[in-house]
Amino acid sequence: MQLLKLKETVDFMKHRKVAMIFSILIMLAAITSLSINKLNFGLDFTGGTLIEVGFEQAADLNKIRQIMDTNGFDDAVVQLYGSSRDVVIRLAQREDIKAEMLGNQILSMLQEGTGQKLVMRRIEFVGASVGDELTEQGGLAMLTALICILVYVAFRFEWRFALGSVFALFHDVLLTLGLFSFLGLEFDLTVLAAILAVIGYSLNDTIVVSDRIRENFRKIREGGPAEIINISLTQTLSRTFITSITTLLVLIALFYQGGALIHGFATALLFGVFVGTYSSIYVASAVALALGISKEDLIPEVIEKEGADQEMMMP
Repeated sequence: MQLLKLKETVDFMKHRKVAMIFSILIMLAAITSLSINKLNFGLDFTGGTLIEVGFEQAADLNKIRQIMDTNGFDDAVVQLYGSSRDVVIRLAQREDIKAEMLGNQILSMLQEGTGQKLVMRRIEFVGASVGDELTEQGGLAMLTALICILVYVAFRFEWRFALGSVFALFHDVLLTLGLFSFLGLEFDLTVLAAILAVIGYSLNDTIVVSDRIRENFRKIREGGPAEIINISLTQTLSRTFITSITTLLVLIALFYQGGALIHGFATALLFGVFVGTYSSIYVASAVALALGISKEDLIPEVIEKEGADQEMMMP
């Protein structure tokens, strides 16, 4: 198989040094933001009270927030839940009042302020110890996923591809966390689930690219590693763009129409799809190339047969 013509191949690796410098700079910016601003953990991690209230008519969230602010609950997070008449109110942990008493106080306050008859659907309390456990378990889940991916890709392809894939995934997760830290967006369990989904999405894209690179290393006899990687990336480019665009269309719909409860989830995935597509091209492949990937690393070894086996194979 001959090399593709130069005009048919996008020279991605030509800009790999600039891309790596850019990636390192924004990773440092993300680390700086996480160190200074930290993450704005939601009630799932910090602990607090969740109250679900049913209204007779469609709830006015702005009015409810104003009532909460007026009565000293300026930290309350008010969201619709399921329908326009069901509202969820999240409050930070308060040690001086029990959850049940707090729920009754909120219910009375809202009934007086809105003039509607309200129904307490449920009230839940998340303790600080549970929040700490969720934080620890969430971090372990991401770390375990990265380690398992490292082992899988190392066996499936080659250790240089494994390091490139894990670095790309670390890059994607760090930038997504940095975005939430920089913008001060609430980080809850839905966002954690979105980050794990970003890991899966980015890995799938990286595996497709790595598989094509390995295939071309074995088929193409001419050209260096950088040229073959460029050919492989060009061949998978249409698939990458089609997958990314169709995914983004769904996520944009969720972002604008999905409601406040999954706003963080959609935000994390939207950003994750962008950086995941970028990292599968300019991070994973560039790292493998920088580590010295070559044809010899991917061509399967020929097992020499002796004695009777060789005679049986002779014509």
